[in-house]
Amino acid sequence: MSPLIQALVVLAMFAACSQQRTSAETVVPADTEAEEGSDAANLPDLDATADVASPPVTLRVATFNTSMFRGSAGQLARDLAGGNDGQARAVAETLQRVRPDIVLLNEFDWDAEGLAAQTFAEDYLAVSQNGAEPLAFGHRYVPATNTGFHSGIDLNRDGILNTTPGSADYANDALGYGLFPGQYGMVVFSRYPIALGQVRTFQTLRWSELPQNLQPVDWYGAEAVALMRLSSKNHADLPIEVNGRLLHLLVSHPTPPSFDGAEDRNGRRNHDEIRFWSDYLDGGDAVAAWLRDDNDLRGGLDPAAPFVILGDLNSDPIDGGSRHEAIVSLLAHPRLQDPRPESDGGAFAAGADGRANAAHRGDPRQDTADFSDGSVGNLRVDYALPSANLTLRASGVFWPAPGEASDELAGVSDHHLVWVDVTLGAEE
Repeated sequence: MSPLIQALVVLAMFAACSQQRTSAETVVPADTEAEEGSDAANLPDLDATADVASPPVTLRVATFNTSMFRGSAGQLARDLAGGNDGQARAVAETLQRVRPDIVLLNEFDWDAEGLAAQTFAEDYLAVSQNGAEPLAFGHRYVPATNTGFHSGIDLNRDGILNTTPGSADYANDALGYGLFPGQYGMVVFSRYPIALGQVRTFQTLRWSELPQNLQPVDWYGAEAVALMRLSSKNHADLPIEVNGRLLHLLVSHPTPPSFDGAEDRNGRRNHDEIRFWSDYLDGGDAVAAWLRDDNDLRGGLDPAAPFVILGDLNSDPIDGGSRHEAIVSLLAHPRLQDPRPESDGGAFAAGADGRANAAHRGDPRQDTADFSDGSVGNLRVDYALPSANLTLRASGVFWPAPGEASDELAGVSDHHLVWVDVTLGAEE
């Protein structure tokens, strides 16, 4: 089969998968299947109808890039079977020690049946790990992802168009880097119900639709520009029903601002994926004309809606090689507050690792990831950012220093769990 025919076949397969996953995301609220064909535009505004008389509720909300990705489709689900995967047990123990009420896990491979997420919940989180108390999450949501879905175009312009999953050549030409469809996905676990009819995803939003975007159009060419999506994985607004109120989880995992060339295509995309959230918070008529979700509902977040932005955003506001403007602007947005969570382990690691860390200007206690000390160093890239109308109680980074409790869990991933304690309804 010729490369052209291969590309056309893959495009057709992608279109079918994309259409199916847009109309019915992999959502598992307890044991109930998600309704297909939900249209947020035709459903009641739950923010407006929430029971404001219910008492305030304090929640722990967290984000954790678990590095639980694998090299082939379905491998994560197979590895998790039986409850004996060492990495998964350490990740589960970390969660059991921190005990979030709601958590986003990044780099957790997507599968169409949600089997990996189900197995992790039942055979790891719900089972005591190393004496820790089990965690029971009655609800979970597995967003679809652009990673590993081949574009049919030579996006990285290396002259190679390989449409067979499994190689870097394939991954580099996918809509989001991935060796196979779903690699580096994400999952949300929650003790509280997810308002499925109000979920908004932005998987199919084109990069070119973002006003004043930084897409390197001359480098990509017209065909790629017309196809490229803004989100390397997905951007999702997941309303959580908490005792009659809604808390919006704004989740994403922008591409790393590296692994490219002088055109800085990944750095530019990372910037614009982060900038999306600033525009979403602005809402109103200024963005309604372009900000379109996968159900074609326009506009941003309601101005009064409480929220927490969660995810590995792959950008430090001071150090590292990203375009800092987007994350700096987001952290300064008037609708949110930056808790600046800290850990003793981050401070210890920066001093012990040295090298690139010695030149950093940011507070190492706020670092959340331990990258190559020879070139990158430790950075703050993982965020849990509550809205200004939530009462912030506490925050932290789970990065125990040597000698602290559970310090053996510090190396389970190159990222560390970030958590915030917030009270919903206290402002009333």
